[in-house]
Amino acid sequence: MSRWLRCGGWLALLLAGTATAQGVTLPPAERFTLENGTDVVLVEQHEVPLVGLRAMLAGGASADPDGKEGLASLFAGLLEKGAGDRDAAAFAEAVGAVGGRLSADAGREAITISGEFLARDAGLAIDLLADMLRRPRLDAEEFAKLRERRRSFILAAKDSDPGDLVPLYANAFVFGDHPYGNPVSGSEASLAAIAHADVRRYHANAVGGDRLLIVLAGDFDPAEMRARLTAAFADWRPAAEPAAAVSPPQAPAGGRVLLVDKPGATQTYFWIGNVGVARGYPGQADLDIANTLFGGRFTSLLNTELRVKSGLTYGARSVLVQPRQPGTVAISSFTRTDATTEAIDMALDVLGRFRDGGVDAAMIDSARSYVLGQFPTDFETAAQLAAQFAQLAFFGLDDATVNEYADAVGSVDAGSAARVIDAVYPSREELVFVLLGDAASIRESVEKYGAVTEMPITAPQFRPPEER
Repeated sequence: MSRWLRCGGWLALLLAGTATAQGVTLPPAERFTLENGTDVVLVEQHEVPLVGLRAMLAGGASADPDGKEGLASLFAGLLEKGAGDRDAAAFAEAVGAVGGRLSADAGREAITISGEFLARDAGLAIDLLADMLRRPRLDAEEFAKLRERRRSFILAAKDSDPGDLVPLYANAFVFGDHPYGNPVSGSEASLAAIAHADVRRYHANAVGGDRLLIVLAGDFDPAEMRARLTAAFADWRPAAEPAAAVSPPQAPAGGRVLLVDKPGATQTYFWIGNVGVARGYPGQADLDIANTLFGGRFTSLLNTELRVKSGLTYGARSVLVQPRQPGTVAISSFTRTDATTEAIDMALDVLGRFRDGGVDAAMIDSARSYVLGQFPTDFETAAQLAAQFAQLAFFGLDDATVNEYADAVGSVDAGSAARVIDAVYPSREELVFVLLGDAASIRESVEKYGAVTEMPITAPQFRPPEER
């Protein structure tokens, strides 16, 4: 193990300014905007000779053109496959030769580039980032290979482990034609519709300095870093097209079931939920406590009932997705085919008791200790610190979101938690059900949950026919 990796372990908490079991206090940060609109955040920390990097390019899957979902994801994947004077192999060698890390990925609302380098190689990190964004090679052969790998992954998941695909079906069913319904990595149909020219057009039209946020945290001189970033990015052109605004989604009516038929499946995967809340929700501390109790840890209400006591599943959890506009809140699990309705009914019973005041002071104290124990672990390295500052900036949140979080968690009580539970978690009548399994075996039994829309798992898209 290298010296800098050892340092990153035993001195990790120093990077977060003050990090204790009670919470986190962020270190000071310098914020400025380049002439072209690029936002920059610099977090100076000299205890460990590392620099963490996080760049976010607004857009992501929610801005993919209709019928070409997955375009942003393909573009992000190609950013690692050569840029500037380096082809894919040379680019990887430039990063690996100095023991650095640099990767790109697309999410629902942004393309994110993450990295960590020794402090002495910070200049190289900036040069590589500038090449990735301003001068990506977008090689046609690499594009073809990446598109085929994405398609192969979907087919393999459908064949062997479709659980990872259930959220894609759920998003498509819940959000319909809203941008949040787009599958980030695309579908078989949309990937086939994306040509190499589309990726080049994406770079020309949807990528530019006015959409960029850069965050650096670690061991550097702020004045020197500001000069480097200005030289590398200040003259970069803006995106040719304005970023599309995403409106708040409308929650669909409850009592609807999407049944994705996988003939012969021995398990049923289920997702039960609806539209929830956005990032920056004012009751976030209460929500985190509530979700921890409901399905956010091994000893949660859901996991205790569905796994520990009944043995109906290997795991059950509640999932909160909070983008800029309201995302989803859901129960997610799986069970053997002949126990489908038994497991779902049990999950619904747990939800009902949870909503009807099933959280008391002792439970809140337990969850509070768990949340406060986990929270500082997100601030342990230079890369994590850069990521946290990037999230705050991207979502328009201030440092108090972090600095005052422990106090907010400490203030949660049964009354405040109950109010958030009532506001965020859908009632039985508001629930939407997404099931993936052997339709012939469960079709009739799941009709009690609502009107059933059925589609085969072999369909080349995730959106059911009535939603297209």
